Amino acid sequence: MYYILHGEDELSRTETITKLRAKMGDPQFGDLNTTWFDGRKVSFGELQHACDAMPFLTDKRLVIVEGLLARFDPRHAASDDDTGNDAEANPDFAKALRDYLPRLPETARLVFIETKSLAKNNSILKFALAVGDEKIAFVKEFAAPAEKDLPRWILTRVKSKGGEIEPLAVTELAMHVGADLRLFDTEIEKLLIYRRNEIIRVSDVRALVNSVRESDVFGLVDAIGRRETALALKLLHEQLAQGENAIYLLSMIVRQFRLLLQMKDLATRGKTVDMAAEQIRLHPFVAKKTWGQAANFTVPQLEAIYRRLLDADLAMKTSRSEPVVALDVLVVDLTRK
Repeated sequence: MYYILHGEDELSRTETITKLRAKMGDPQFGDLNTTWFDGRKVSFGELQHACDAMPFLTDKRLVIVEGLLARFDPRHAASDDDTGNDAEANPDFAKALRDYLPRLPETARLVFIETKSLAKNNSILKFALAVGDEKIAFVKEFAAPAEKDLPRWILTRVKSKGGEIEPLAVTELAMHVGADLRLFDTEIEKLLIYRRNEIIRVSDVRALVNSVRESDVFGLVDAIGRRETALALKLLHEQLAQGENAIYLLSMIVRQFRLLLQMKDLATRGKTVDMAAEQIRLHPFVAKKTWGQAANFTVPQLEAIYRRLLDADLAMKTSRSEPVVALDVLVVDLTRK
């Protein structure tokens, strides 16, 4: 069986992957029977070999491939490929994969992960949808909710965790956090713990949820931007010492660099900081800070950093990396001159 999990909703996508890994049984054997590939670099031979390998002390093998199917997306430009190769470095790869998928061993669970939604005419996506049997090919798009749908998403998320939240509190939370679903989930957990079996009220949100803590992250991002390794590590560990969760900190850094990339893009298109603030829906003070910070980077630099952050984010949340160590390595990597 194979899975295609694509779309921008990283939180839901990662939760689905975690459930798949849990089905592997005893974690010590599950890890032994799980193989990860960077889809931008993997060859068909490597992929087939991993899927054909017999499981060890269990009945299934899990093979996870990140970013492969985008190579077969017609809209995928050569410049989008970090390897510097053509979008389909091997023109026979897609055909070989289509021929192989129906012959995938019963012992293999092959999972394709894409951080963006695939084009509807992606050859492998169309092939999987044509199967029409979710027991053979399971396809799910994890589309991030539109801004107008965020309140409904918050309400559903709170209810799924056994809590209640009043409508005004939903609105207040949406205004404080923005569009980062991982951050939303963290703040919802905090509010549920605080309120326990009581309804979450707007006063709780105002008391507990900081406006995405931009001020705490600005210093760290500034240090990364100036490539000051020692200072960036110092600021990082100050946050950790104050009790901040490593994954939460990474989500904040990811969010900040996403804002920087948006600001830089708008600046290159002749927009003013006020126009950018309105379009991205940032507080004017935060927008000015972010605008000035974006001037320290080029668009290619920000795109490369953002991709690197997303890779680290997925690795940490799927237990491939110890969070604090992964953050240290990431900061050193990003500040290397």
